[in-house]
Amino acid sequence: MANALKGSLIEYYGYLKILDICNQDKLKDDIRTLQELLNDLDELIGLGNVKEKVYNLIDYQKVQKMRRDKNLQTTKSTLHLAFTGNPGTGKTTVARIVGRIYKQIGLLSKGHFVEVSRTDLIAGYQGQTALKVKKVIEKAKGGVLFIDEAYSITENDHSDSYGRECLTELTKALEDYRDDLVVIVAGYTEPMKKFFDSNPGLKSRFNTFIEFEDYKATELEEILITMCRNNDYVLSEELRINIRYFLEKQVSNKNENFANGRMVRNIYDDLVMNHARRVVDIDDVSREDLSLITDKDFVLKIE
Repeated sequence: MANALKGSLIEYYGYLKILDICNQDKLKDDIRTLQELLNDLDELIGLGNVKEKVYNLIDYQKVQKMRRDKNLQTTKSTLHLAFTGNPGTGKTTVARIVGRIYKQIGLLSKGHFVEVSRTDLIAGYQGQTALKVKKVIEKAKGGVLFIDEAYSITENDHSDSYGRECLTELTKALEDYRDDLVVIVAGYTEPMKKFFDSNPGLKSRFNTFIEFEDYKATELEEILITMCRNNDYVLSEELRINIRYFLEKQVSNKNENFANGRMVRNIYDDLVMNHARRVVDIDDVSREDLSLITDKDFVLKIE
C-alpha cells in the first residue's frame, strides 16, 4: 500500500513537472511585445465595447503597479474577470491576449493560459473535487485560468454537493492566489447571473464584468473574408452578395443560441470543402481555380 502511494505521488509530481516544462516551452515561443499584443487586440473584428473595457483595465492596473513601486496606497482589487455573452464572440481569444498583456506589464509571472470545464474540476467521489481543483489551480498559477460555461459547476444547485465543494475551493483560491493568478469565468449572460448568486463570496472576488455583444452581419462577413484572405482564398462577388444576405437573415432571426463566429467558421469550412470537391478533377487547374470560391460552393439553404 505504501509503495503504491509512493508511486502515485511520484507520478503526480512528475506529471506536474512535465506540465510546467510544456508551459514554459509555450511561453518561450510567445515573444510578442506589449505593443504587439495590443495590436492583436485592436485587430480583432468588432468588440468595440470589449476593447474599451480591456484598455481601461490595463491602464488602471499599470498605474496601480506604478503606485505600489512608489510605495503609494493602492486599492485591493483583484485581477479576476467575468466574460458574459453568447458563444463565438471572442471570449477565449480575448482571455488569452489579456493573460499575455498582464505578463508583459508585470502582473503575472508566466502569462500562460489554462482552459477548463466542469469535468476538469469536479471528481466522481466526495472529497476528491477539492484535490482536483487544487491541481488545476497549481497548473494555472502565474497565468490565466479560463473556465468556460462556469455556471455548469452549479447547474444542479439543489443536489450537487460536488459542485458546491468545487465552488468553495475555487472561491478560496481566488483570494489566496490573487497576486499571481487571473481567473476568467465565461458563459451565457443569464446563467452567469445565477452562477454568481449561488455563492455569497463569489461575486465579490470579481471586479470586472465584460459583456460580449453579438456580432453584426457586416462584422461576420468581415470575419469570413479575413479567414479566406489569411488562407489564400477569395470569394467571388456573387458569392459575397449571397453570403451577406444569408448573414443578415441569420442575425435578424437569431435566438439565444446564436453562434456568431462559430457559425462563420462552419461556413468557411463548408466553403473550402465544397470548393475542393469542385476543383479536384479540373484538368490543368490554375492558381485562380485553386483560390476562387464561387456561389457553386455555397450550398447552405438561403430562404
